[in-house]
Amino acid sequence: MITDVESATPALCRLQLGRELRQLRHEAGLTSTQVVRTLICSPSKLTRLETGENAVVETADVMALCEIYRAAPEKRALLLGYAAVTKTKKDWWQSPEYRPAITPTFKAYLGLEATAAALHKYEGEFVPGLLQTEDYVRTIHRRAHERLSTDEIDRLVAVRVTRQEALHRELAPLKFAAVINEAVLHRRVGGPAVMRAQIEHLAEVAELPSVRVQVIPFRVGAHPGMNGAFTLLRFDDAQSIAYLENLGGASVTRRRADVALYEEAFNDLQILAVGPQESLGMIREAIKEH
Repeated sequence: MITDVESATPALCRLQLGRELRQLRHEAGLTSTQVVRTLICSPSKLTRLETGENAVVETADVMALCEIYRAAPEKRALLLGYAAVTKTKKDWWQSPEYRPAITPTFKAYLGLEATAAALHKYEGEFVPGLLQTEDYVRTIHRRAHERLSTDEIDRLVAVRVTRQEALHRELAPLKFAAVINEAVLHRRVGGPAVMRAQIEHLAEVAELPSVRVQVIPFRVGAHPGMNGAFTLLRFDDAQSIAYLENLGGASVTRRRADVALYEEAFNDLQILAVGPQESLGMIREAIKEH
């Protein structure tokens, strides 16, 4: 439960509101079909409310559902508070300064990332985005998007840096576990100064209570991450989701069989990688190289 509704993000409020509504329905012993018939709405509308997929939640809908479920007054007030946040505040990626730099697919991903309880990431080529410095981000985008203007690059950098706030938020900081290839520590991106600052930042962030960084040493040889980078988003009471990104675009998969493959691969990578403390030692050694 969110203890400080006013300071919570709309994304978190939508997620918690959905959980609470779903729990109330179960406690009332009602099926989705029964609720839809009483509320006189489409099944998809109730599904979106219970999964937190609506950008804005109407207070009238919440009040109607609370009436159907016979929710206690204090519960109604809490849920209406969640709904109010979705109407009065916007998620950061919806603001005009960021919108031009965010594709529809990535917008959907940001909504998932903002509500995930934990994020597991394997990266073989560069420092994971949530752990990058601004200069490192800028260097990568300049190389990957050579046709973009300076302003467009600036917006991409701003999006990446703003996403990192999830690791430092006071309310439910994102739990982030990353496994990186040892090559990431040695690939010089942006010159010695940029790379040294990046590795120093990586060492600093790796010591946050909510962050775990492990390194796959070269000596391990072949490993499950050699087919490419991937991200797993984990949720408190919902199935995990896998996110894949490459030159051809990005995709999200919810298929249990596919997600299970990536979960197994990440577990294997964590076992093959050296532990967090030894990894931190490797990171600090790499600082000397740059």
